[in-house]
Amino acid sequence: MNQVLKNYSGILFLLLGISLGSIIGIISPAFVHYIKPLGDIFLNLLFVSVVPLVFFAVSNSIASLEQQSKFGKIMLTMTFTFLFFIITAAVFTICVVYFFPVSGVSGSSEIMEEAANSDSWGARIVGFFTVGEFTQLFSRQNMLALLIFSFLTGFSARKAGEKGKVFRSFIASGYEVMKELLLMIMKIAPIGLGAYFAFQVATLGPQLFGFYAKPLGLYYIAGIVYFFVFFSLYAFLAKGKCGVSDFWKNAIYPSLTALSTCSSFATMPANLQAASKMKIPSQIYNIVIPIGTTLHKNGSSMSSIIKIYVAFLIIGRDFFDPVNLLLALGITVFVSIVAGGIPNGGYIGEMLMISVYQLPQEAIPAVMIIGTLVDPLATVLNAVGQLIASLFVSRFVKI
Repeated sequence: MNQVLKNYSGILFLLLGISLGSIIGIISPAFVHYIKPLGDIFLNLLFVSVVPLVFFAVSNSIASLEQQSKFGKIMLTMTFTFLFFIITAAVFTICVVYFFPVSGVSGSSEIMEEAANSDSWGARIVGFFTVGEFTQLFSRQNMLALLIFSFLTGFSARKAGEKGKVFRSFIASGYEVMKELLLMIMKIAPIGLGAYFAFQVATLGPQLFGFYAKPLGLYYIAGIVYFFVFFSLYAFLAKGKCGVSDFWKNAIYPSLTALSTCSSFATMPANLQAASKMKIPSQIYNIVIPIGTTLHKNGSSMSSIIKIYVAFLIIGRDFFDPVNLLLALGITVFVSIVAGGIPNGGYIGEMLMISVYQLPQEAIPAVMIIGTLVDPLATVLNAVGQLIASLFVSRFVKI
């Protein structure tokens, strides 16, 4: 019994913090504003620590790979895994809305200021891949640029050979130091996540009933089914029954972290810790998890389909027309890639959806609101998807 308590003490304390936070959010919403700063402090500590961890983890993984072919195989397998998971999630959601159609959805006149963005597409693409100043690399808003820089640094460290030995030792040491720092920060997770969960319950809870109850209910039911059934199937394909048991034993902590923070980025430390406990090679999960947090999103894939479906309901067009379905799959892959690992991301992708389908302005608020309300479960699917993707990649790449 003592061993069980020791092994699961972190999860039990986290559950206790989240439970207390939920109760406070329900019975005393006004009090939430007093404890929310505790959650903000915890998240800020996570964000400033995870950015250097991503740099050291990715650079170290590439620099420490013994064979160039191993890296190429990891990248190729990871790419196919991401696309397979994203498209599977989208097709599953299309089947759900086909067999369980929604009616009675109307638009909203609420204005979402985030929809407005005057940047050109060219500027957005440049900003997505690169930054103009070195210091801007170390911002969670520029994750892809940081990943590219980390890749190049890792390659350069390998190419330097003997002369780069000291630098390779530095990034390996930096990775270990940042891991320990994050473990220290995660000690206060029950308090920080409990406070943030109270805020989520108090603010989002009342909005789940109204115009959007039916499509939201459909998304949450489909998402929960996908979470348990498909993730279990992926784990089985990766490692058999042992993989399923191993995954669910270690996926609880990342799932609760994602649900509480609504941030894939903040869930990254929990994912890295869980992957280590699952005995996934560090050269794999240190590449798959950071990249996947930016480019691989099962929950965003499912929410994209739901949002397109609801927009079509509002304007009375046929979502199930073959051309519309093909466009929906293409947009979904793009949305799943550009949606950032931060709360309520993906507005650029949603604007693309409105533009491609030439939807009227009245559909924009509905799309934005649904994106916000499905964010908790979408983040769980996005974040924990990186853990299952790492396990899946390890099935095909032996290190």
